[in-house]
Amino acid sequence: MAAPADPAARVRRTRGTVQIAVPAALIALIVLVAVFPAPFAGLFGAGDVTDCDLALSRQGPSPGHPFGLDVQGCDLWAQVVHGTRASVSVGVLVTLGCLLVAAVLGTLAAWYGGWVDSAIGRLIDVFLGFPQLVGLIVVLTVVPVRTVPVLAAVLVLFTWPHLTRVMRASALGVVGSGYVRAAEGIGAAGPRVLLRHVLPNAAGPVLAVAGLTMAAVITSESALTFLGVGLQAPSISWGVQLATAQTAFRSHPHLLVFPAAALTVTVLAFVLLGDALRTRLDPRSRS
Repeated sequence: MAAPADPAARVRRTRGTVQIAVPAALIALIVLVAVFPAPFAGLFGAGDVTDCDLALSRQGPSPGHPFGLDVQGCDLWAQVVHGTRASVSVGVLVTLGCLLVAAVLGTLAAWYGGWVDSAIGRLIDVFLGFPQLVGLIVVLTVVPVRTVPVLAAVLVLFTWPHLTRVMRASALGVVGSGYVRAAEGIGAAGPRVLLRHVLPNAAGPVLAVAGLTMAAVITSESALTFLGVGLQAPSISWGVQLATAQTAFRSHPHLLVFPAAALTVTVLAFVLLGDALRTRLDPRSRS
């Protein structure tokens, strides 16, 4: 006869599931808005971001325009909804790029050790020792056109060391495990062992940190755009909206409040999901 389940353990499992499910559902909605912004933008009025009237510039919230109008007289609700795509796209591209770099360099450093590990470790130290914000501003200042792919590529250049260091540490624990040694003992080739055994089993902590990386990248995009070195008009992003609002937010606070609220909710969702995944996937965080 099976022993009754521990009530405390059941509560912990339920709480852990809720901690993952709630931010995951919110992120799913945000991604849906990013992929299909038009239906959501049209929930109030026409939802056309090009339908602007300077005579109505900076008008406050109203039944037809729940977020009000921006400095160009455009519907701010539609602008915020369509801005989701650029901000989330930068976050996704940078996170995927960093995961790819981390998967390659982190596993190679752990597998080969020696001078390979030392070289990759020194490269990580160099990038981590350089002020990230200063580097981003310097590189983006000399870039003639700052589109989503260009901004994402520059952010990957300065973001990959964090995930790579986590992957290396996780892979080091996997490389010395019994099943990896057994695979080597039966003659499995190095690349096959890396792909079939090391990488899948070392990915948990990295995927957990990826959620936090996504939140940091989305924040960085908005901050860089606010500083004038990020995305450029006619791109529509929350950072562009915040940069546009900085000259008028004292008299028209809605210009700043609603894009900032969208940014805050999105970043918070990824932070909560990343923290919950870290608790679930990284044994060290549980201890």
